[in-house]
Amino acid sequence: MVTGHIYHVCSRSIAGYRIFNNDSEYLRMRELIEYYQIENPAVSFSRFKERDMQHLERSDRDARKLVQIISYSPMPTHIHLALKQLIDNGISIFMRKILDSYSRYFNLKHRRKGPLWEGRFKRVHVGTDEQLLHLTRYIHLNAVTDRLVDRPEDWKWSSYNEYLCNVDPEDRICEYDDVLDINPASYKQFVEDRISYQRELKKIKGLLLD
Repeated sequence: MVTGHIYHVCSRSIAGYRIFNNDSEYLRMRELIEYYQIENPAVSFSRFKERDMQHLERSDRDARKLVQIISYSPMPTHIHLALKQLIDNGISIFMRKILDSYSRYFNLKHRRKGPLWEGRFKRVHVGTDEQLLHLTRYIHLNAVTDRLVDRPEDWKWSSYNEYLCNVDPEDRICEYDDVLDINPASYKQFVEDRISYQRELKKIKGLLLD
């Protein structure tokens, strides 16, 4: 992967195993995404979870990021992200850290052993701003496409509400202002206009795979 370029990254569980079962597990992954974007976090994960602002602000001053988080959406059996690689091998290091950390958390919690994820994560290069815009819509509609919710803003674990400015600035994970010109109202319409099509496309893909 090329530093300075953007990629669609997806990792799936082994054999469609459900790896996110409740709010605490989705929250854990979101915290890991935020925490491990930093190459060498200056605070422990426990301090980070406690939002120890004095230590967090001190660590932010010298932080070097592996990746820039553009969008994300964890789903019951997989996770989608749009990532910009900021240093060499940044995406690979970031994904290894979040997947390994979540596996340890999940296995301990569920008294389980063995791998959780299906081999190496998949990635696709995103070549243009237009492709990126459509990719964010695809990611933000995943939960609607799978009929987990009826509206994308109801899936509180994706970055969609960040795009709509429904999240406090200090709680935002994504940085996209340098790559996308997002007007919240227009973006909402852009995403919602595609709900029916994306659901129908999933039906067709399912039939073709059979």
